[in-house]
Amino acid sequence: MKKYLVIGNPIEHSLSPKLHNYWFKKNNINANYSKRKIDKSEIQKIITEIKDNKLDGMNVTVPFKSDVIPFLDTLSEESQITQSVNTIYIYDKKLVGHNTDIKGFELSLKETQFDLKNKSIFILGAGGVVPSIIYALGKLGVSKIMVSNRTKQKAENLKKNFSNIEVVDWGDQPEFDMIINATSLGLSKEDEIGLNFKNINKEKLFYDVVYNPKETNFLKTGKNLGCRVSNGKMMFIYQAFESFKLWHKVKPEINEELKKFLDL
Repeated sequence: MKKYLVIGNPIEHSLSPKLHNYWFKKNNINANYSKRKIDKSEIQKIITEIKDNKLDGMNVTVPFKSDVIPFLDTLSEESQITQSVNTIYIYDKKLVGHNTDIKGFELSLKETQFDLKNKSIFILGAGGVVPSIIYALGKLGVSKIMVSNRTKQKAENLKKNFSNIEVVDWGDQPEFDMIINATSLGLSKEDEIGLNFKNINKEKLFYDVVYNPKETNFLKTGKNLGCRVSNGKMMFIYQAFESFKLWHKVKPEINEELKKFLDL
């Protein structure tokens, strides 16, 4: 039986095992997928498990998407540019780091039917999935990308790879067409972003990368303002779809039955 794993901290909320094991069953693949909460000090040891054939592949979530890079043999172009890895596999006896978050985000945006051409995008957060989001937005022809993070230096560091972004002080609120919450604020029901969204017109899109809980306070705010809202469920499903395809050379089905099963 093949073995796959997602590593992160926190990891309790992850639905990756539920999703991948569902697809294994549907596609008659003899494999198992589990999750493991780890500390940064354990990364090398776990990645060695792939080299030792104890694991066949791995997904990486917050906060280790860049921390795994030194222990890999090579990176895909997407991971090289974003310095972010969420999928690891063996190819030609080498450990390869790939980024399926970019494609996951792109495909999820198509489902919102929100026209991004020449739009201003405001991103809250600078870690985890943010480099992938910036990379995808650049491909989709937006006019301006603004980033704000509680630790400003972390947002400034993104400019090394994405010189076109504008860094905004935390708590400031520039004009935007789409706002993305890519912070961990929202994983807890008590979390508040702390921005004043008064006088916002209804043409905006509020997008939260968090998918569990389904509706964060951030999305509730957008909804109450009459704006369009989208959580991270489709991004989560599509990034998993891309990983699954890479590992098993199979395109798993994405349908209503699946969304119902995941309760997303």
